[in-house]
Amino acid sequence: MKALLNEFKEFINRGNVMDMAVGVIIGGAFTAIVTSLTDNIINPLISVIAGGSATEISGLVVPGTNIDFGAFIGACINFLIVAAIVFAIVKAFNKAQEIGDRLAGAAEEAAPAPVCPYCLEEVHEGATKCCHCGSELPKK
Repeated sequence: MKALLNEFKEFINRGNVMDMAVGVIIGGAFTAIVTSLTDNIINPLISVIAGGSATEISGLVVPGTNIDFGAFIGACINFLIVAAIVFAIVKAFNKAQEIGDRLAGAAEEAAPAPVCPYCLEEVHEGATKCCHCGSELPKK
């Protein structure tokens, strides 16, 4: 049981869970904004273009049924806007992570320490003798 709790604690502290939680909250808030945009601006425009009135979104409703093409078109536009914004955010995040990985890789790719050709131990840069075997190091 203790191992399970420790594993859960490690999972929570990784940071990915926090990033995901923030993403879900922001996604929900952004979806409300886009839904308002489609319900209050785009759907009335579609209704006016289709012959309805701007106050009543009934221009694309099939008479005598519950089929509402205007609501469907609004939902599709809503989805496309949210998907495009999420795509842009993910693309920007991936680009930033790629730059960060490149910078971290450049820091790790420091010149390797010179190695003694006789004992194959690492020696200090600029040394003339190996501190391990005492051999004269060839000049570079």
